Amino acid sequence: MERKAIPAKEKIIFALDFPSPGEAMDWVERLDGLISFYKVGLQLFLAGGWHIVDAILAKGNRVMLDLKFFDIPATVAKAVTALNGRGITFATVHGYEAMLRAAAEAAEDVGILAVTVLTSMNQNDLGSLGIEDTVEELVLKRARQAVEAGCTGVVASAREAAMLRQELGSDFTIVTPGIRPASDERNDQKRIATPGEAVHNGADYLVIGRPISTSADPHQTVEAICMEMEAAMTPPS
Repeated sequence: MERKAIPAKEKIIFALDFPSPGEAMDWVERLDGLISFYKVGLQLFLAGGWHIVDAILAKGNRVMLDLKFFDIPATVAKAVTALNGRGITFATVHGYEAMLRAAAEAAEDVGILAVTVLTSMNQNDLGSLGIEDTVEELVLKRARQAVEAGCTGVVASAREAAMLRQELGSDFTIVTPGIRPASDERNDQKRIATPGEAVHNGADYLVIGRPISTSADPHQTVEAICMEMEAAMTPPS
């Protein structure tokens, strides 16, 4: 199945990783007309709750609710049920197959994204948890479980996106965090990629925060990111 073409600007999910709803909405206003998809994570949701989500949606935007549900299947299913009808595009879960299946079955109008391996983790981090799989093996194993459980897609590093496309096909969504322009600092991310690399490797959406929010000219940065993605999306002549 061929994946639907997504315009470059619509591929960007801006991470609203801010401590207050006011600061978050300032950025939504600032990026109005340029970005229309926003990630609300734990920090912001705890500060602003549904009010901040509703405020973002009211401006005609889309929301990825990144709360990474992890609990027994019945509890996760109830949590996902509470998201139905709220206008959420994607919600994240982080767990094992039975939990993923419960989340997918409970979802009515929200896409369930299964987190594979956090982009702040590397091989040493997995070893410290007693996990013997390589990062790539674990990502593939968890992504396969997610697809088989009926999830909409996965959250995975762009480094593994090409492998996932090759092994699992195109009929699922890949959202990639850890996106950094070549000149940018890594911060706390370890498995990073540039916007062009992510798109080339098969990512559908790119979660980008600090490269935009710390830029001296956020609009110019977004335009540059879009140009890089468009170049990667254009077939060679």
